[in-house]
Amino acid sequence: MFEPKYTISNHLLANIKRITEIISDLNSRSFSGIVLAELERTAREISAFSSTSIEGNPLPLTDVKRILKNKPEHIRDSEKEVLNYNKALVELNSLIKNGKQIFDLALILKIQKTIAQDLIEEYRCGQLRKEPVFVNNPKIRQTVYLPPDYSDVQKLMNELLEYIRSQENKIDPLILAGIFHKQFVIIHPFIDGNGRTARMATKVLLAKMGLNTFNLFSFENYYNKNVTKYFREVGLLGNYYDLENTIDFTSWLEYFTDGIIDELLRVEKNMIQKNISPQTALRDYHQKIIDYIKKNGYISDRDYAKLTDRAKPTRNLDFRKLIELNIIEKQGKGKATFYKLKK
Repeated sequence: MFEPKYTISNHLLANIKRITEIISDLNSRSFSGIVLAELERTAREISAFSSTSIEGNPLPLTDVKRILKNKPEHIRDSEKEVLNYNKALVELNSLIKNGKQIFDLALILKIQKTIAQDLIEEYRCGQLRKEPVFVNNPKIRQTVYLPPDYSDVQKLMNELLEYIRSQENKIDPLILAGIFHKQFVIIHPFIDGNGRTARMATKVLLAKMGLNTFNLFSFENYYNKNVTKYFREVGLLGNYYDLENTIDFTSWLEYFTDGIIDELLRVEKNMIQKNISPQTALRDYHQKIIDYIKKNGYISDRDYAKLTDRAKPTRNLDFRKLIELNIIEKQGKGKATFYKLKK
């Protein structure tokens, strides 16, 4: 039975509170569909760059952006890694938006298969490992961690996923996602792609538990700023069987939530900056429409006329701009026309 040890320290508690505040602030704001689409694309670029860079991919961000835009046919393994990671992100974001993701072993196997496709042997893609693995430190060229024996991997993964399922409504989702991330890396269930799969699966888990801002940001970016510290926090040194009863997740959970705050603040700043342009800027009267809908569920032209002294043709332009920015949608016809926030 998997029972992780951790302490809800003042640092961790403050981080959880701060993350809740930032996400609440973001959710209370209205951003155009243009801005959100651009931020989602940028997040995928940064995630694909950062997550593969952590594992040693030498491609700079400029090359990653070019590859994702042009999708060249004849590519090296380093380029294939980036394309595979982006493909997995696109597929998973689609599942999340449609509410169809089921967080289970099948999903994790699918993530690893997409990430590792054409980079390792086919029979090792989407399969738990059936052989030993070693984690080496490339700087000293020595083995620094011996993960669990492959015969224990299935049991350990089942226990981890059962823990996530049983605690989903009992433990804060940030703590639960952080525990999953570190324990997954500790188990090291695949021959290759463990880190990339762990980071992407954690992103899915957070979204599944209601933190749906995560398609707009890349916590991989934070880890890539100091890869040595990331590996020190998320991994172990030594033999798993000597360490399994002494593992404490507290320090990692503090670091994990530090990273989420850092990236959310970056995204919040970008969202506000990008949302203010001649094409996307919202005026006070636009905000009145949005605020009214949030309070009442919908708004009609008659309702809007009571909120402003703008003429009817101008009011129609106001509605049209919010529709074009993908913020509201028009429903009904004629005098029965009304407007709601677009889902």
